[in-house]
Amino acid sequence: MPLVDHSGLPAFQALEREGQDILTADYAAHQEIRELHIGLLNMMPDGALAATERQFFRLVGNANLIAQFHMHVFTLDGLPRGTEARVHIDTYYEKFSDLKEQGLDALILTGASPVHPNLEDEPFWSGLMEVVEWADQHVTSVLCSCLASHAIMQHLYGIRRRPLGFKRWGVYTHALTDPTHPLVSNLNTHFDVPHSRFNQVDREQLEAKGLRVLAESAEAGVHLAVSPDLFRFVFFQGHPEYDGISLLKEFRREIDSWYHGRRSDYPPFPQNYLRPQVKAILTEYRLRLEQARSHQTDIPEFPEKLLRPLLPNTWRDTAKSVVSNWIGNVYQLTNNERHLPYMEGIDRNDPLGLRW
Repeated sequence: MPLVDHSGLPAFQALEREGQDILTADYAAHQEIRELHIGLLNMMPDGALAATERQFFRLVGNANLIAQFHMHVFTLDGLPRGTEARVHIDTYYEKFSDLKEQGLDALILTGASPVHPNLEDEPFWSGLMEVVEWADQHVTSVLCSCLASHAIMQHLYGIRRRPLGFKRWGVYTHALTDPTHPLVSNLNTHFDVPHSRFNQVDREQLEAKGLRVLAESAEAGVHLAVSPDLFRFVFFQGHPEYDGISLLKEFRREIDSWYHGRRSDYPPFPQNYLRPQVKAILTEYRLRLEQARSHQTDIPEFPEKLLRPLLPNTWRDTAKSVVSNWIGNVYQLTNNERHLPYMEGIDRNDPLGLRW
């Protein structure tokens, strides 16, 4: 249902050009439709800020509900930012201190670009933990993506991720392991999800701390899990929000790192993602790159425009369904007052009434 453009963030205009329903703040104010206020803590690096906004806005905006979605985007002061990103943040982003006063119905925490082996040494750690401690008491449900999932699992449950020794990178088939949970209602029993990470948390670690696994892959491991109360924290280990081109853009960045000597080996293709035709085009591009590198000439133009129409997206419908189910349950549980997480009578240790 409609997103409300209350900030002028360029992501709203980009989504409107795609055909997404976007309401102006003035128009929305004159409709008798319930509002849901959803926070987005965007911790992604500068180059991915805008794309991450669009990806999560798109999923929320496609939720099948009669509600107006007010998206409140903010970030952490401790993250290093360039001039352009800082201007974008100062112009369009909100302050966490203001959101604490006003309240949120739900919260999305993005991943981040890892720098250190230990999560507690990352520049986002203290700021993220402040947000999590507040959200645990004041927000109906928190949806966590990839690195945010690992950080919160460590902070709240003492679960430490394990290094893989390689990059888990590609699109993988997953199966539902608990099809009765409302978050996966009406999902296919098997579906695809992209992953992109160097570390992993396993089913055994989660179950030992009382978390419930809802979907996993034989090859890529757990994707979807929930906190012991079964709803207040929802964990993605994969990236269902990714666009069809997101993994290709990551591949391009890895190529650039190899070309400029920041990476020793040429990156492998993401698994289960590229058609043979695309691989052939990229193999030819590699030959031109190697020639340019040996002659110390400018890097050849990456064939993104040629490849874009050839890229699959086999995970978007499932991602929409999961996020729609998540917001639907938030809608049923949350108090009309933004600063209160639940309606009267809701057990915060079992908000969905699933434990017995």
